[in-house]
Amino acid sequence: MDSPVEEVAPAATPAGPAALGEGAGASRSVAGRRLGPVALVVAGGLSVQFGSAVAVLLMPRAGALGVVTLRLVLAAAVLLIVCRPKVRGYGRADWGTVVAFGTAMAGMNVLFYQAADRIPLGAAVTLEVLGPLILSVAASRRLMNLLWAGLALGGVVLLGGGGFDRLDPLGAAFALAAGAMWATYIVFSARTGRRFPQADGLALAMAFGAVLSLPFGIVEAGDKLLVPSTIGLGLAVALMSSVLPYTLELLALRRLPAPTFAILMSLEPAIAATAGFLVLDQALSGTDALAIALVIAASMGAVRTQSRRARRESP
Repeated sequence: MDSPVEEVAPAATPAGPAALGEGAGASRSVAGRRLGPVALVVAGGLSVQFGSAVAVLLMPRAGALGVVTLRLVLAAAVLLIVCRPKVRGYGRADWGTVVAFGTAMAGMNVLFYQAADRIPLGAAVTLEVLGPLILSVAASRRLMNLLWAGLALGGVVLLGGGGFDRLDPLGAAFALAAGAMWATYIVFSARTGRRFPQADGLALAMAFGAVLSLPFGIVEAGDKLLVPSTIGLGLAVALMSSVLPYTLELLALRRLPAPTFAILMSLEPAIAATAGFLVLDQALSGTDALAIALVIAASMGAVRTQSRRARRESP
């Protein structure tokens, strides 16, 4: 963004107000570019968690696996129509990345919806987010990122009430497994974004994930998947929980380091708890509110740390 003062300033007064205006304009422009990926991640988180709340409402009609199939198949159809990805000109490593990304996507969805079918949405996401948190700790080489990850982890534990022994054990296990797949998803989403233009890689990976999930959905839901009202709700879930958030996250990961992205994922329990309260009447306690404050503080701290680092490294 060009500063208006810069356009009319005399060249002989670089240290005057014009130069200060130019510097401020440049700083705002740089800050905007750095905050852009963060806004994409937050918008994606809002979309996916409220979409998940709608999916929970859909489960009595189609079952958890049926919802996953509807979500992935319809999302793949939308992305393939919109993106029209090319399939020629890619090597074995490129297709291997797509297959891994699609497998992680399908596994993450299947496991998460199995968890959400058994335990509250906020608790399911709280457990699931441990995967990205562990990834951020493993991938980061900076002390501050480790500290922010630790603070976020404390908030995650607090959001679970200090322990998850009151939850259905199988549901908790599914959520933890979904977290491992989520960490894998983050890694291969970034790789796919670098290897394929636009959202082409996402469309291809979504199609592969849909093929993987289709047999499970057919076995569980059968012809219930063909009911028009169920398809309509499934399309809403697909757009809110797959098409929009995955596209935003893929674009963000092209400009945002994986450790910072992973810590930002700690916002997900807070968003999920809010969606559960507003859509599913799952109440929040004072402890939940404190936990939400901790994970938000950790996410903001991670963003500020990354912004300062980028500012020092920029010419």
